[in-house]
Amino acid sequence: MSDTALKPPNILVIDDDAEVRYSLSRVLSSRKYLVIEAPSGEQGVAIVKKGPPPDLIFLDIRMSGISGLEALQHIRSANPKQLVVLMTAFGTAQTAIEAMKYGAFDYIMKPFDPAKVLAIAENALKAHADMRAVVDYKPTINSDDYKEGIVGSSPVMQDVFKIIGQVTASDVNVMITGESGTGKELVARSIWKHSHRASKAFIAVNCAAIPDNLIESELFGHEKGSFTGATGQRLGKFELCDGGTIFLDEIGDMALATQTKILRVLQQGEIQRVGGTDTIKVDVRIIAATNKDLEEMVKAKTFREDLYYRLNVVRIKMPALRERVDDVPQIVDFCIQNLVKQKKARASKVSPEALAVLTRHRWPGNVRELENVIYRSAVIAQGDTILLKDLPAEVREAAGLAPLAPAAASVASMAPFEMARTTAAEVAALATAQIVAESVASGEPALNVQRALDFLHVAFSEGEEPIMERLEREMIVRVLTATEGNLLKASEKLGMTRATLRKRVDELGLKI
Repeated sequence: MSDTALKPPNILVIDDDAEVRYSLSRVLSSRKYLVIEAPSGEQGVAIVKKGPPPDLIFLDIRMSGISGLEALQHIRSANPKQLVVLMTAFGTAQTAIEAMKYGAFDYIMKPFDPAKVLAIAENALKAHADMRAVVDYKPTINSDDYKEGIVGSSPVMQDVFKIIGQVTASDVNVMITGESGTGKELVARSIWKHSHRASKAFIAVNCAAIPDNLIESELFGHEKGSFTGATGQRLGKFELCDGGTIFLDEIGDMALATQTKILRVLQQGEIQRVGGTDTIKVDVRIIAATNKDLEEMVKAKTFREDLYYRLNVVRIKMPALRERVDDVPQIVDFCIQNLVKQKKARASKVSPEALAVLTRHRWPGNVRELENVIYRSAVIAQGDTILLKDLPAEVREAAGLAPLAPAAASVASMAPFEMARTTAAEVAALATAQIVAESVASGEPALNVQRALDFLHVAFSEGEEPIMERLEREMIVRVLTATEGNLLKASEKLGMTRATLRKRVDELGLKI
């Protein structure tokens, strides 16, 4: 290991109060951090610009000269990745909002709680180490190649692309099925865009969002005075879309009376406005979509059988995201690149650990849910990298990471300079032990095996430590904890004899 790797992190303390600098330096130095002091915002900014940049900065908000928030903007301008913890004696909502708005990692109240100062420093330095570890991140796609927004190269998505290409040359009606959030409207727009109707209108109608007493007026228009509130003539979506393509989303929620009128459009190519007597010819291609089982609805007579067969000439089934997990990294890249282009977030990459969790999530809300998670995580991220801690709690919990307090404690209990050098492999090994131990203790050993293997892959690919010994130690500790120290029960869960378990406990120096 190089001398650089052994060097403890350096922390810059910027405050115009000498007593505060002295107290903070004493606390941080107790963990062997190298502390540099600056008595003003101007001098602190000069130190950062001169370089090399410190690993972490504690910065007071209210100082003579430039304020802490002004200094923070200068610091972040000079080094966008710089982690800064703001200090204040005034814990107002405005202070918190401004601190996070300008990219502070965290903020801490005066007078200081030494334990909290050290905890924040450790968390910040861990994030700093994680961000440095992602220097080789390479986007898996070029977002410009996916202007239509349909991202994926898995076999099931290739089948979808092929069918889209096959139906664009004709006016055949298409039924798109699949769970909510799988991208059914994107497919409909792609069909329209590549068809001969691309120069005409594309209108999307969410049938579930329009009340039954209004949907006919919305689709077919109405005449003046045809009902209360009809103060003038109105053209419906079918008239407005003449020559183009109409997308009827969630058609399974359409009332039977309206279904009958849709059938007339398909059979005769004509409509009547609500309250009108004139027949109006329309040339419209219909693409429908639903997340419901229309076959069952036909059997239950809640959806017209003749309309079903008219719409279901060609069916495109959109796979759920959990059925194409290989596409998750590409979708993540696509979302991040779009956010960067739109300047909606500072994060431009994702850590391997965070990506592994995203890939293993079940995504009940499918691509729409993943997009929302990436947007949220990219906004929350303090640097240019989405880290594991930036993911929503529910995503981490679903990946089996919620009960990681023992592993986190193991990392946090290290000396700070050791913690800052903690490899992803160590964290992965601890996390794996937690996942496997929980599966064993629950009596369902196969419950989380796939997630455990994902973490193991990271551990073995990056680690130089004796991973198996670390895993064994952590698993034994957790199973003993789950069985309240009962060696017999623990040995049964671990698949070894009581004598063997006792021997390994002694060899590993564990205490029951």
